[in-house]
Amino acid sequence: MNAIPEHVRIVEVGPRDGLQNEKTIVPAAIKIELIERLADCGLQTIEATSFVSPKWVPQLADATEVYQGIRKREGVRYPVLVPNLQGYDRARAVGADGVAVFTAASEAFNRKNTNATIDESIDRFVPVLQRAREDGVRVRGYLSTVLGCPFQGDVPLSDVVRVSKRLHELGCAEISLGDTIGVGTPDKARAMLRAVAAEVPMDALAVHFHNTYGHALENITACLEEGVRIVDSSVSGAGGCPYAPGATGNVASEDVVYMLHGMGIETGVDLPRLVETGLWLGRQLGHRNVTSPALAHPG
Repeated sequence: MNAIPEHVRIVEVGPRDGLQNEKTIVPAAIKIELIERLADCGLQTIEATSFVSPKWVPQLADATEVYQGIRKREGVRYPVLVPNLQGYDRARAVGADGVAVFTAASEAFNRKNTNATIDESIDRFVPVLQRAREDGVRVRGYLSTVLGCPFQGDVPLSDVVRVSKRLHELGCAEISLGDTIGVGTPDKARAMLRAVAAEVPMDALAVHFHNTYGHALENITACLEEGVRIVDSSVSGAGGCPYAPGATGNVASEDVVYMLHGMGIETGVDLPRLVETGLWLGRQLGHRNVTSPALAHPG
């Protein structure tokens, strides 16, 4: 077990991973304001949007308008998701200097999500990684279903390790390990992270937990104790995964920051301002019931 870190970097995924699974299609102006508000909170990595086909994700069909409308701030990264070289070219055309690609550790999930095997999905974005290397663009890799799959159940740990290692070897500077349906427990999360970190440097790993069964904060804590320093979360707990039945939502950024600050860990995030941003987003989405403990104790 490693010492608890002094600082953790939050990767705010609400504008992309959060909004893509909300039933409400949010206007581009609201998305831009959300990203601006999140930057005002001190977040240094804000996933802005996704350049996937609008046919698959109509909630983010306005990716170009949103990305162009953001006031880019020094010291803040605004990565975007791209599924293939076409998406990469669209992202680069509007000035994106950080992209993310995605696959899964579960063969069944990958076939449902991308109509391809894991290896075939990786082959699709190898050209993206090659082009990004030439362009000096930073690439993040998302790996879904690292602790369970809605279609095949358990996912072999060897598959999680194999695909993580492959993503790193191909040039992903950072790999986000996602518990897509939120079935993880602290012991399983710890074992998974430990196994992956034996093949991929810990400083290149992030954790991405869904809060389906209320264990996301416990799982994050277990991974912090193993040495992880990057945590994904979504303001107001927005979103989930549109291709995973039962994925009830990302862990709320407010709750993560509240917990980290309570542990004496610095994030650089202004919690009261983040709480207000979460409340504001909830109003835009028509959410009425807010149960986040950080909202009850915003100081």
